[in-house]
Amino acid sequence: MNSYYIQLFSPHGLIRFKDPEIGRDRDTGGQVKYVLELLESLSHHPQVRKIDLFTRRVIDKRVSSAYEKEIEIVNEKARIIRMSCGGNAYRAKETLWDYLDEFVDKTIRFIEKQDDFPNVVHGHYADGNYIASQISEVYGIPFIATSHSLGRNKKNLLLKEGLSEEKINEKFNMQRRIEVEENLLKTADAVIVSTQFVIDDQWKLYKNKQSGKFEVIPPGVNTDLFYPFYRYDMPSFKMTIEKEQALYRINSDIERFLFYPAKPLILSLGRADKRKNFETIIQSYGQDKELQAMANLAIFAGVRKDITQMPADEQETLTNLLLLLDKYDLYGKMAIPKKNDPHLEVPEIYRIAARKKGVFVNATPGENFGLTLVEAAACGLPVIASPTGGPKEILENCENGLLVDVKDPSAISEALKKIISDQALWSRYSDHGISATNELYSWTAHSNKYMNIIDTLFKRKDISSPAFVNKSPFGKKLAKAEKFIISDIDGTLVEGSQTQGLRELKQWIIDNKENVVFGVASGRNRFITEQAFAHYDLPNPDVLICSAGSEIYYTNKFIPDKGWESHIDYQWKRQEIEEELLKFPGIRLQEPDAQWRFKLSYYVDDSFGDDEMANLYKFLDDRKFRVKILLTENKYLDILPFRAGKGNAIRYLSYKWKVPLEHFITAGNSGNDKDMLKGKAKGIVVANYSHELEELRSNRFIYFSKYPLAKGVLEGINFHLS
Repeated sequence: MNSYYIQLFSPHGLIRFKDPEIGRDRDTGGQVKYVLELLESLSHHPQVRKIDLFTRRVIDKRVSSAYEKEIEIVNEKARIIRMSCGGNAYRAKETLWDYLDEFVDKTIRFIEKQDDFPNVVHGHYADGNYIASQISEVYGIPFIATSHSLGRNKKNLLLKEGLSEEKINEKFNMQRRIEVEENLLKTADAVIVSTQFVIDDQWKLYKNKQSGKFEVIPPGVNTDLFYPFYRYDMPSFKMTIEKEQALYRINSDIERFLFYPAKPLILSLGRADKRKNFETIIQSYGQDKELQAMANLAIFAGVRKDITQMPADEQETLTNLLLLLDKYDLYGKMAIPKKNDPHLEVPEIYRIAARKKGVFVNATPGENFGLTLVEAAACGLPVIASPTGGPKEILENCENGLLVDVKDPSAISEALKKIISDQALWSRYSDHGISATNELYSWTAHSNKYMNIIDTLFKRKDISSPAFVNKSPFGKKLAKAEKFIISDIDGTLVEGSQTQGLRELKQWIIDNKENVVFGVASGRNRFITEQAFAHYDLPNPDVLICSAGSEIYYTNKFIPDKGWESHIDYQWKRQEIEEELLKFPGIRLQEPDAQWRFKLSYYVDDSFGDDEMANLYKFLDDRKFRVKILLTENKYLDILPFRAGKGNAIRYLSYKWKVPLEHFITAGNSGNDKDMLKGKAKGIVVANYSHELEELRSNRFIYFSKYPLAKGVLEGINFHLS
């Protein structure tokens, strides 16, 4: 039986195992609850040897210090790992996109420190799926995706509400989210959804839908928490002090609002979100005097302290609910408590409503799943929900309530009266819900199907080649490498038709491939570098530093290092720099093929000397441009982001892959190689070097080879290794 190390990624929101703050804000809702319960459930499966949930570390006085802890132990097999990215402050998920590559890099460093590599990664929501896809690419392992909600659907809703496409992208980073969702359909080895509705209705808007490898696994319900209301009456049942206190607390919290608390209780529960449609429930109750005579109403809309201090959308929702209470004069008939603990109090809320022979209403139209419906059913509380989306599938499976048009207040009130007034019907719905949730919606069933999917992926590895088989697990090699050999190409490995020593160098690299990473660092961009490898039959690369240190790629597939791109993009104003340099004399832009996102390349006049270079530095500095300037052979001028450059790229690789700089050997022949030859790395200067490198002769870490080109590189390698 195979055993697996699984990594889950859910970067946004506030995640802790003990006393999770579900409902605290819109980023700490159902997804947080799902990943925490998935983490615990999978940790109990015999085929899981270890499981980690990666989220963002938060150090912020506005939230608990629990979120500062880098590692939270859940049990002997499960942990929550918190990664710092984008500073310390708590951030809304839409503002995290620029920092996800930092999260990826730090995750790679974390993995390298462990004594175990992950077998499977599982992303949650678009941000978590982006991270998981990158880790999957690095280590060549299966990538499982769960989206929870989808960008195209949200975008359409926002457009209907009157927001412009530009405003949506600006506020929600929607285009980036949708790109990740489109991409995961092609790259994920399994896309887990809660219902068939999600595939048919939500994913249908995506052009890559046909490529998606969908698996329907409904979320589970924790039956240790959500159990039938009548269990309290059984002689063998013992309630903990903690649960007794929770029951007393929540019952008091509801009854303090009500004149006649013994009446049946209509219940709705969720975040303070307009889409939860609490307003229609209050309207259905407020407009029906007969229903008011029959039952009370309780709305649990998230957690609130001071409404004026809450986000604007939550303020609006809660204010509207209170105004409706006042409009229909529901004082003494309607409860709207301020808080509920998801672990202890929410299960008791359902059971209180069930003991009072009440009904649960989920009025969200077209919800993807509807976990609250399953929780209510497990407690024996009949339900009313929308005839579309996940709720339709749940009620058809459970036969524990009525499907109505949740946008129609009268339809809701008629359904409520039908269930409350017919005790036989109420009991039948209650019994069906309890039986069906135990059979169809348990976490044990979810975990078993989940592990079957993983088993199948690894069994198919030799048969039908799932996506992860075609990925190059370059990360494992880089993390374990003893040496990194990084060489310039033109004038260092080869020069025109001259290739002396190349065949011998290539053979040395092949002979040492288990322990040595080979890479190049060139002024060429990606495409011209690719041409050089084909033309000269250069050794297969593990790492490629291109465009004078403004690009990093891995393997001959040229897999980009997104973390490096994010790192050097800081304060890089390419378009403005190019426009300003039109005014600077003595330089002219090179051809379009020489230009790159993070590199501006120019020819300089023959008269361009030290004075002109000093004037160029002053010209750019006066305009507050932070850049790196490289002049090669007094002919070619490159302007790069100030964080770029071959030397900085080497230092970044050392940091990312946790390989000391002393284990790097670099080789070059000209001025634009200087910054990677200096420092703690060992350097090689081939015999055909340009005069700009003469000043490095005094550096004891740099070897000046007796031979030119590849022959000189191999001589230098042997010198440093001897």
